[in-house]
Amino acid sequence: MRDPSADAEGRVIDEAALALDDAALSELAAFHHAAEVGSTQDWAFSTPPPSRGAAVFLADRQHAGRGRRGRAWQTDPHGALAFTVLRRFALPPMRLAPLGPAVGVALAQALAALGVVAARVKWPNDLVLDDAKLGGILIEIRGDAVAVGVGVNLDIAAMPGVDQPWTDLRRAGGLPEIDAASARVRVLGVLLRALLPALAAFERDGFAAFASAWPRFDALAGRPVRVLAGAGAEDGVALGIDGSGGLRVRHAEGERVHHAGEVSVRVAA
Repeated sequence: MRDPSADAEGRVIDEAALALDDAALSELAAFHHAAEVGSTQDWAFSTPPPSRGAAVFLADRQHAGRGRRGRAWQTDPHGALAFTVLRRFALPPMRLAPLGPAVGVALAQALAALGVVAARVKWPNDLVLDDAKLGGILIEIRGDAVAVGVGVNLDIAAMPGVDQPWTDLRRAGGLPEIDAASARVRVLGVLLRALLPALAAFERDGFAAFASAWPRFDALAGRPVRVLAGAGAEDGVALGIDGSGGLRVRHAEGERVHHAGEVSVRVAA
C-alpha cells in the first residue's frame, strides 16, 4: 500500500479501493491525497518526481486550478475529479510534443470502459461528448519532471463563467449508480488503470503506440475548423494529426500543421 489517505468522507483510498490492476500498480510509485489545494499541478511540482514510475496527486477541491493557456479550472468534492500524475520521461523535450494526444486516447478509452463510448478528444487537450466539454488535460514540463493534469466533470449542477457547452459523466451515463464519493474513487481507478500504463508505453514507443487508435477518438477530423493565433483567425478543414502531435489543417492555400502551444482551435459553424 502506498500512502493511503482519506477522502472527503473519511474513507481510505488505496490500491484496493482504486481496483488497480498489475499493469497500473507496477507504474504507481506514490499516491497522495488532500482535501483542498491551490492546484494539483503546483502541488505535484513541489515534490521531486519518483526515480521510477509515477506519483498521483488527488485533491477533492482545488481553488486555483488552471487549464490550458491559464484558464481557471475549479473543482468541488463531488462534482468533478481533478488529479495530476507526475513522472520523469527518458525523452528529449521534442519527443514529448505528442504526449497530450496520447493521454487523450488513453482517457477516452477509459471513458469507453465506463460506458461513455462516444467520448472523443478535441485536439489538443479536451475530452468532449457531442462537442460538449467533459474534461481536460494539462501537460507541463519543469526540468526533468512532467505533470499530466486531468480534470473530468462527474456531476455538475452549473458552471458559471464557462462560455462553451459542457457535460458530465452523470448526464453521459458513465457514472456508477452508487454514492458520490464511491463513484468518484471508482472513476479515478478506471482512469488510472488506463493512464499509468499508457505513460510507460509513450516513453517506450512514443506516439506510435497510440497512432492507430487516434482516428477513432478524433473529434475534429474532416470537420471545418477555425484556427485562432494571436489576433488572427484562419478557416480550414481538420485532417487529423501528424507524428509530432500537431494538427493538420487544409487551408485555402494548402495544408499546414499547427502546434498546441501556438494556437487554439474551434469547430467552425
